[in-house]
Amino acid sequence: MESQDNLSLQSLEGRWYIYLTNFPMWLKGNRINPTFNYTIQKMNGITGLKDEVLFIKNGKEKAITGFDTPLNEGNTKFEWRGNGWMKILKSRWEILFLTEKWGIIFFEKTLFTPKGYDVIARNENLSEELLTEINAKLKALKIDSLENIR
Repeated sequence: MESQDNLSLQSLEGRWYIYLTNFPMWLKGNRINPTFNYTIQKMNGITGLKDEVLFIKNGKEKAITGFDTPLNEGNTKFEWRGNGWMKILKSRWEILFLTEKWGIIFFEKTLFTPKGYDVIARNENLSEELLTEINAKLKALKIDSLENIR
C-alpha cells in the first residue's frame, strides 16, 4: 500500500462498505447497508472521483451521487459536491488511514451534519483478526464511540 500522505485515486476506486460509524444518517436505522462507490472521472478538467453512496431504504436501493475533488496532491483530502438538486450541498472529508482492505475517513461538520468518522472496508464481513487491527488503530488515533452497522 502507498504511504498515508500520498495515495493514488486508483487505490480508492471501487466499492467500500461502511462498517463502523458515528454518522447520524447511518445510525437512525432507516438507511441500511451503505457503501461508497468511487470511479475515477474528469469533471470540468479536474480528475477526481465520481462518488455514489448506495443504501437500502424501505426495501429499495437508493443513491446519493456527487463528485469528490482532491484538495491536495496526495489525494487524502477531498471536497464532495452533490449532483442534481443536491449540487448546492458540499462537504469536506479526509482519509486518515488506508490499507488495501480497510480505511478510516473523517468528515468535517456541515450545515446539515456533525463531524464524524467512518471505517470502510473492501469486504462486507470482516474477520476477527481485521477487527482487532481496526480497533487498535482507532484506539491509537483516539477515535471512539463508533457503532457497527453491519
